[in-house]
Amino acid sequence: MTLQELQKLPDEELIAGCLKDKRIYQEALYRKFADKMYRVAWTYAKDDDEACDILQDGFINVFRNLKRFKQEGSFEGWIRRIIVNKALEHYRAKRRKEEVIEEYNQDRDLSVDNVLAQLNADEIIRQVNSLPEKAAMVLKLYAIEGYAHQEIADLMGISEGTSKSQLNRARGLLKEKLNKLNG
Repeated sequence: MTLQELQKLPDEELIAGCLKDKRIYQEALYRKFADKMYRVAWTYAKDDDEACDILQDGFINVFRNLKRFKQEGSFEGWIRRIIVNKALEHYRAKRRKEEVIEEYNQDRDLSVDNVLAQLNADEIIRQVNSLPEKAAMVLKLYAIEGYAHQEIADLMGISEGTSKSQLNRARGLLKEKLNKLNG
């Protein structure tokens, strides 16, 4: 069977081949999901190199823990969760010092639909990635992954109040950046 044919196999068959240490099955599984998972990693990374590191480390974890996948739920979702967790590990590892946190108590008008309509997804992600690191990570976990503030706090080792504050900060800074782009 060729690599391309293997990629078309159901996930269960690919997993079974990988668990038997068949390299061609491992490569087929990687190729089947690498592009989607790269986009996930890239969303959390500051640049392409970091996204590649997250992807590589994530797939190492996928293969190491494949026997733990219980064939319940989405295999792609299981891999995605590993990639997001690896991105969080990268974030925590490179965090050198805590940012000074300002409370944003004033309500902001965050309606930027007119700006968003003119930007493509890559440009929006670039703008989010240009935010201060902690604020960007909280925004991504909250808005993209759907985590609650307490979950974000636990994952990042911060307080729930800090998570809320960083989300408000990220929204405000992102609004300013998008307004500047819109002129």
